[in-house]
Amino acid sequence: QVQLVESGGGLVQAGGSLRLSCAASGRTFSTDAMAWFRQAPGKEREFVARINDNGNTYYSYSVKGRFTISRDDAGKAVYLQMNSLKAEDTARYYCAVRATGLTSYAYWGQGTQVTVSS
Repeated sequence: QVQLVESGGGLVQAGGSLRLSCAASGRTFSTDAMAWFRQAPGKEREFVARINDNGNTYYSYSVKGRFTISRDDAGKAVYLQMNSLKAEDTARYYCAVRATGLTSYAYWGQGTQVTVSS
């Protein structure tokens, strides 16, 4: 059974940093794209960042330059380093995996809450 478990969320002041982790179990994702999404109360879930199996990274405009996505070579974990946090970054953050050749994300974690106080 595939599981993605996020950790590292919490309460932080504006300008601070957090590092989110997502651990995969049940299989490895070394050839798949791994990503982070977030959803704030009353808003739709939005893309935050993605890292492909070749290491290429993509970011939403709102986080580019502040967040960094990375992954371990074994495809068992993905990370999101979040710096210069803003109140508008407050959301529940989810990791997800998109299998090679597919356009949708098949695996999702339960999320970890990030709250940024201004």
